[in-house]
Amino acid sequence: MSSSIQRFDVGARLSEMAVHNGTVYLAGQVAGDDSKDIRGQTQEVLAAIDALLARAGTDKSRLLMVQIFIKDLADFPAMNEVWEAWLPAGAAPPRATVQANLAKPGWRVEMVVTAAL
Repeated sequence: MSSSIQRFDVGARLSEMAVHNGTVYLAGQVAGDDSKDIRGQTQEVLAAIDALLARAGTDKSRLLMVQIFIKDLADFPAMNEVWEAWLPAGAAPPRATVQANLAKPGWRVEMVVTAAL
């Protein structure tokens, strides 16, 4: 017996979020304002993650895995400061961070999140 998949904000290319078997999968989240520095973009990305997780009925304390793509490794310490201030104490998920050229030149960070309901 298969369980259903619930998709949110479905487009021609991707869904913003999918929920299946008690797990929430987010598409890569990027800042809406790509003129901001790494701190501002990271804050926007984390706010978007918070909003999507809330729509699914969960929150950042239930993160299972996070993949972070960062354009410039010089931004790594500042991004981590914002990340650590956002993360609930004792709830740090497994995480990978890689340097990558992102799809839009102004984007400095993109995060892909998996969380439990």
